[in-house]
Amino acid sequence: MATIYKEFLVDASIASVWDALRDFNAVHQRLAPGFVVDCQPSEGSRTVTFANGAVAHELLVGIHETAHRLSYTVIGGKASHHMASAQLFDEGANRTRFVWITDVLPDALGDYIAAMMTQGAAVMQRTLSAPAA
Repeated sequence: MATIYKEFLVDASIASVWDALRDFNAVHQRLAPGFVVDCQPSEGSRTVTFANGAVAHELLVGIHETAHRLSYTVIGGKASHHMASAQLFDEGANRTRFVWITDVLPDALGDYIAAMMTQGAAVMQRTLSAPAA
């Protein structure tokens, strides 16, 4: 199984970053605009379209309010297994550490998913660190 780990710092409070991360159906507006170009919500899931044309059906597995953690899985598609989580850690005044981990099978998809996550992490870091409009 390929495990992809991305971690970055956000220049914003954990409350602000958590508010955006936990808004599962607004990923294309609040978390990764431009990287995710569309999100079609359904009961407990969403279908997201990425800027490169890829489409994924993501099922919300859980939201842990106290731990500031959200987990989801991709169903259908090329992966036989795709489980991801994002968790936030308070790094002091207006600073949050964002940890995003994905496990995927087959291993051959690891490089593709890692490249997508690198792009997504850069967009999220920039978006979440931007001053509130």
